[in-house]
Order: sequence, then structure tokens, then C-alpha cells
Amino acid sequence: MTESSLRPEDALDDLASQLRDEGPVVAEHVAQPDADPAIGMLVAAGPRCASDPGGYAAVVELVREGYLCHYREPRLLGRLDPDLRLLVGDHLYARGIERLARLGDLLAVAELSDLISLAAQLDAADADPDAAEVAWLAAAVAIAAARCRSRGRQGDPPRDRRGRPALEDGPRARRGSRPVRAPVCGLRSSRIRGPEPWLNQAKKRPPARPAKAVPMSSPR
Repeated sequence: MTESSLRPEDALDDLASQLRDEGPVVAEHVAQPDADPAIGMLVAAGPRCASDPGGYAAVVELVREGYLCHYREPRLLGRLDPDLRLLVGDHLYARGIERLARLGDLLAVAELSDLISLAAQLDAADADPDAAEVAWLAAAVAIAAARCRSRGRQGDPPRDRRGRPALEDGPRARRGSRPVRAPVCGLRSSRIRGPEPWLNQAKKRPPARPAKAVPMSSPR
């Protein structure tokens, strides 16, 4: 990432300023942040983010606010109409992933993309809210300081001979999931993939076939 003068602890203030520039529909509903950007600061403290800690904190908090718009109470946009809140949440998701993709951090793109998908599935399954927070912490630690199964500098995604992101090792996802090209760390290292992640549901077994009746021979 390009060096930024933004301090990690100011990430929410910076996001609030950006939202006020979005236009009158959103601007008049933006609240002044009264909490610390804890997840962004955690990411910024890691060795992978040392080149631009403020920039990483800003992107992570942008995606975090999008998540809160969908599933919790947003810190900056709590006064928005619920339907508009969902639309703004999608917009924040897209902006965060786009910024990371444009800046070339494939590991962070993979982690946050998986996190967004996982949060939606956990919510649909009515899972314990703490599960989503654990997923956020796992993704944050991976972006901050992950060591992937690859050769190269810390946090680099594995590459094939042509320099492209390599398919992750290990068994493929279950039928119905797409092959994943990404580093094996963070959420991916915990094998959270495919349909119904983190639900620990037993695989459905086919019903047992009824045993054939064996005719008994009549006594002689």
C-alpha cells in the first residue's frame, strides 16, 4: 500500500468524513464516532501492514461498517432507514474490496471476501453472534501477520511457476463449492469453506437399506 499520513486510531473519523461526502441522502445521517476502530488498529499493528498502517486500518474499518450495517448496529450510520442501510452496507463492502484489489494485497482481498461470505451464512443459519466476531478476529490476525504455506516474504500468497496465485493445498471443497485461489492462512487455514461453514453439521447419511428377510427352514 502507498504510505498514508492517516493514523490508525483516526480510521473511523476518516470514514465518517468520506460518508459525509457521499451526498445528502447519506451525509445527514452520519454520526460522529464515539468508539475506537479496534479491529482496524489490530490489523495496523501487524508486520504485514507496516508500510501503511493507517491505510489498512481505514479499509478494514470500512468493511467492518458495511458488516455492521447488515447484521448489527452501525457506529456511524445507525440513523439510516433499514433498507437504505443495507444498500450502503453493500457499497462499503465493494469499496473496501476494490481498494485492496487495486493495491494488490491478494491475501487481504481473500480474507475479507471470505469473511463477508461467512458472515452472511452465519446470519442465515441463526448462529451464535460470537462466531462472527471470532471470524473477524481470525481475518484481522491473518491480514496483520499471516504466515502462509509458501516460499517468499511473510504473508505473500503462494504462486505457481507462472507467478499466478496457486491453488491451495489439501482436499478440495465439497461438491457445490468453487475451487479457491488464495493463501492458506486465516479463515482458509481453519477449513471454513463450502456450504454451511462453521455449523459443524454432521453429513447426512443415506438411509440404511432394510435387511432382506431370510426364510427359515421348517424343522424336519
